[in-house]
Amino acid sequence: MAIVFWDAKGVILLDILPQGQCINAARYCSTLDRFKEAICRKRPGLLRRGVVLQHDNATPHSANLTQQWLQRYGWEILPHPAHSPDLAPSDFHLFGPLKSHLGGMAFETEDDLISELRNWFDNLDVDFLRVGNNSLLPRWQKCIDLHGDYVEK
Repeated sequence: MAIVFWDAKGVILLDILPQGQCINAARYCSTLDRFKEAICRKRPGLLRRGVVLQHDNATPHSANLTQQWLQRYGWEILPHPAHSPDLAPSDFHLFGPLKSHLGGMAFETEDDLISELRNWFDNLDVDFLRVGNNSLLPRWQKCIDLHGDYVEK
């Protein structure tokens, strides 16, 4: 499993869990700690301006431990309607092209796969990321206009 935090300027953190490890609230909070450190290195000043996260309602995201972590640092969470992958930029913009890129490849080791993942994310075009980031607002508006029944056509 890979957890990707990104914005219109690039990938801020790619956190790859070891094979067989599941994500839970404690592990997610640990990832948020690394994300906060990555923001300090890659986006100086962003923490002062305020962090707005957009993630789904998966248990690790909505658990009390995670909510306490987010409140401690004053990070804002965009609401995410249940069962709405059309409103998750990583789902509708990143993972399809990644799947196409990896299609047909064979990896001898997990490290080879991780290396290819890191290479792919490190070389994403900024314009590609900007388009994905900027497409969220019209998708949200369409969902609101359709009273939560957004379906990609």
